[in-house]
Amino acid sequence: MPTIKFIKEKKTVEVPQGANLRTEAMKAGVQVYQGIEKVLHCPGFGLCTACKVMIKKGAENCSEQSLWEKANILKHPIAMFARIGNENELRLSCQTCVNGDIEVETTPEFNWHGEKFWG
Repeated sequence: MPTIKFIKEKKTVEVPQGANLRTEAMKAGVQVYQGIEKVLHCPGFGLCTACKVMIKKGAENCSEQSLWEKANILKHPIAMFARIGNENELRLSCQTCVNGDIEVETTPEFNWHGEKFWG
């Protein structure tokens, strides 16, 4: 069975193959939302982009980003800026299926400029 290691929470959970990352985080008591988004978010359709996470290790063990996920990240300015320099690592947990061992950073720190945004 694949394992998900939540870095900030120092928690590791075993999940079934193909499990949804957001669902499994919520079952384990791991918060993928911050601030008012804990209450005001879509029910896992990938519309609000509030459940964004950073896949630190094992991105190849996750489902591929769908066109729906990419489009919704790009239409929200905050998520779009957070994605700069992290195109393959920043994912919406509600749209990510786990197929192998991964390490996840929930509620990643926001970087307004990205590493190479201005240079």
